[in-house]
Amino acid sequence: MNLELCTDCLEGAKLAEKYGFSRIELCSALSEGGLTPSIGLIRACTEETDSVGVHVMIRTRGGSFTCQETEFKVMLEDIEHAARAGAEGVVFGILDASGRISEKNSELLEIAHENGIQATFHRAFDQVKDPMDALQTLVDMGFDRLLTSGLKEKAIQGLELIQNMQKSFGQKIEIMAGSGVNLENALKLSETGIDNLHFTARKLADEEVVKGMGVKMITDEQKMSAIRDIFI
Repeated sequence: MNLELCTDCLEGAKLAEKYGFSRIELCSALSEGGLTPSIGLIRACTEETDSVGVHVMIRTRGGSFTCQETEFKVMLEDIEHAARAGAEGVVFGILDASGRISEKNSELLEIAHENGIQATFHRAFDQVKDPMDALQTLVDMGFDRLLTSGLKEKAIQGLELIQNMQKSFGQKIEIMAGSGVNLENALKLSETGIDNLHFTARKLADEEVVKGMGVKMITDEQKMSAIRDIFI
């Protein structure tokens, strides 16, 4: 089983390596579903880990998954910067106004592959109306991987669709289940035949909260270790 940790810090990257995870999805602003992290953080994670693949979120803002031209130009440049900073892959997803996979993804994908890095289509996929048709589009475009919760809020709720996608497309694209993955459901999700699980592992830091300045979260090493232990 390939385990991927969604993290916003170097600590998470180091712990992912410690526990033998295959990848991290490196983000900022996890409270907004994940946005593009700083170049400094990308470089720190790639330079201070050896065996874990750093896959960088490419998303300029929270909200919907449509994309204006100004945002698109930023995404193109961010992919190149992530590659130069040592990333193994990038994670992105654009939908058009009708909720279908946008053709703009092809250009982003081309830049990624030209720079020798992989591309994962993220959970924008879970907003599409026809998942099998959308997945065929991703295969035709040449995406390496799809992150999905099976069009449900949590992956365990989308179990049947994830299993169907794995059966129909698993030889053409990696299907990775994510959202709400935990110790209680990880094994059941793996029984769909998928080889990739994605999850966050965060908890509140033990420090005083400064009003209006957000809260500090730290990596939950215990959760990482417990899920890893299921598969060894």
